[in-house]
Amino acid sequence: MQTFIFGHRNPDTDSVCASIALSYLMNEEGKNTVPKVLGHINMETKFVLDYFGIKEPDYLNDTKVRIKDIKYNKKAIINENDSILKAFNFMQKQNITGIPLVDDKKCLTGFVTLKEIAKYLISGNKDIVDTSYDNVLNSIEGKEILKFNQDINGNVMVASYQSKTLQEEVLLTNDDILIVGDRFKVIEYAINAKVKLIVLTGNHEFPKKLIKKAEKNRVNVISSKLNSLDTANKVILSNRIKSINMNAKPVTVNSKDYRTDFLGLASKTGHTNYPVVNNKNECLGLLKVTSADNYNKQKVIMVDHNGMAQSAIGIEEAEVIQIIDHHNLSSIGTNVPINFRSMPVGCTCTIIFNMFQERKMAIPKHIAGLMLSAILSDTLVFKSPTTTEEDIFAASKLAKLAKVNIDDYGYQMFKAASSIKGISVSDLINQDFKSYIVGNYELGISQVMTMDFQEIEENIEEYINKLDELKRGNYICAVLFITDVYKNGSYVIYNRDSEDIIADAFDLKQVYEGVYIDNLVSRKKQMLPALLEVIEKRV
Repeated sequence: MQTFIFGHRNPDTDSVCASIALSYLMNEEGKNTVPKVLGHINMETKFVLDYFGIKEPDYLNDTKVRIKDIKYNKKAIINENDSILKAFNFMQKQNITGIPLVDDKKCLTGFVTLKEIAKYLISGNKDIVDTSYDNVLNSIEGKEILKFNQDINGNVMVASYQSKTLQEEVLLTNDDILIVGDRFKVIEYAINAKVKLIVLTGNHEFPKKLIKKAEKNRVNVISSKLNSLDTANKVILSNRIKSINMNAKPVTVNSKDYRTDFLGLASKTGHTNYPVVNNKNECLGLLKVTSADNYNKQKVIMVDHNGMAQSAIGIEEAEVIQIIDHHNLSSIGTNVPINFRSMPVGCTCTIIFNMFQERKMAIPKHIAGLMLSAILSDTLVFKSPTTTEEDIFAASKLAKLAKVNIDDYGYQMFKAASSIKGISVSDLINQDFKSYIVGNYELGISQVMTMDFQEIEENIEEYINKLDELKRGNYICAVLFITDVYKNGSYVIYNRDSEDIIADAFDLKQVYEGVYIDNLVSRKKQMLPALLEVIEKRV
C-alpha cells in the first residue's frame, strides 16, 4: 500500500517541495511513497517546479476510508449463466447469504439470496429447464456421451411409465428432456422423437447402436451415476441462476464511496449484503455490513504542519505514521507512537536536508533545487527572523548542488510569485490563509508575498469586505499581511472591528487599512505571537 506525503491545505513552496523531497528520499530507501497536494499550488511554487522540471504532485481530496479500503469479499461473484446448484455451493463455501450476478463482462446484472433459492426449491416450476449442457453435466456429475447444443431448453420428464404406455400416451418432441434408466425401448422412442436431451441414470452403458441413432438425430446424451430421482432433482438445479433473479437492480455501493456514507445507507435500507461496483458497473465483490469495521487506513506522512485543521479532510480516519515540521505543536493525536521530527528552523526542507546528510545519501540536482527554493521562500532569502544558521548552511550546500546563485535565483523566484494580476480578492486571501484556535474563537491570518501592493491598494475596500465576511463567522479577527520581501516589511489589511487589536499587537500610534510595518515578515515568529498575546487577553 502506498503512503501519501503531503503538506497543509493551502500548499506553499515548502510544503510541496518537502513532500517531493521526502518522497524521493524514502523511495530510495525502498519505501513506496507518493507526494500529494491538498490544494492549488501558488505561482511561486509553479515557478519552482517548472524551473527544475518537476511534475506537480497529484491532488488529494481527502484521506477518509472508502469502500475500496474495507476488506470485503472480492470472490463473492458468480456468472448469471452458472447453475443454481453451483451458486448455492459457492455461497455455502463463502459463508454468504446472497450473491451478486454478473454477465461475461463482469457487469452486475442482479442479486440472489439463499431465501430465494429455498423459495424456488419449494414452490418454483420444476418441470422446465432453461440452462446449458455444461450446467446439466456438472450438476449431476455426469459423463458426456453426445453434445450438439450448448443451450438446453425444454420440459423435464422422468420415464416412470411402462414402455408401451409411454409410447402410446406421451408425445415426445424436441422440447423435451428425458431422464431414464436402462429402458432402451423408451430411449429409442425418445431418439426417434428427436428430444432435446436424454439423461441415462444408474451408471448404465448407452448401447452403441442407440448412440449412432442419437448421433444421426442430433440428440444430446449424458450419462449419470445417480438414480433417476436424484438426477431429476439435480437437473432442476442446473437451471441458470439468473432464472430466479428477483433483484435485477439491487442496492449497491461504489468502491469509491466513503465508509461513513455506507454505514448511513446500511442503517436506512437494513440489508445485510451489498454488491460493490465501480463506475463502469463492474461488480468487484460483496460487502457485508459486519465487515465494515475491517479496513485498511490510508498511511500518511505530514510535512510542514502537524494540526488537524490544516491537514487533509478525514485525517482522523488515516494512519499518520510520521510528521516532519518546524512549527509549534498543534492538535494532532495518534493511537500509536510515531516518528515525529520537529526542529526550530526556518523551513521543513532544512530538516529533510539533514536527513539526507545523516543517511549519507546523494542529493540530485532537481531535489536540491526544490529544497533550496523552499528554504529561500520560508526564510524570505534569510531576511525572516525565523532564519537559523542551519537554514543558511543547508541553502549554501543545496545551491551548489542545484548550480544556481542564491541571490539571482531568489529574486527570480519572488518576482514570479509577486504578480497578482488575474487573481480574485477571495483567491488571494485564501492562497495562504491559516486559522488558529483562540478560546472559543478563531484567528485568521493570510499572508501574500508580492511587490505589487499598489494593485491591492486600488481595490482595498473589496479586501476589507471579504475580511469582514470572515469576521461574521467565528473569527474574532481576520488579517491580511502583504509582505514585500525586498522591502522587508508588510502592509496590513484587517476586518473593520479589529483596528484596536492591530494597534495593540504591533504598538502602532496610527492605524489605518494598508498600514506598512517595517521588518514585519514572519507569520510564525512575529505576526501570530503578537496577535495571540492581545486577543487572549480579550477572550
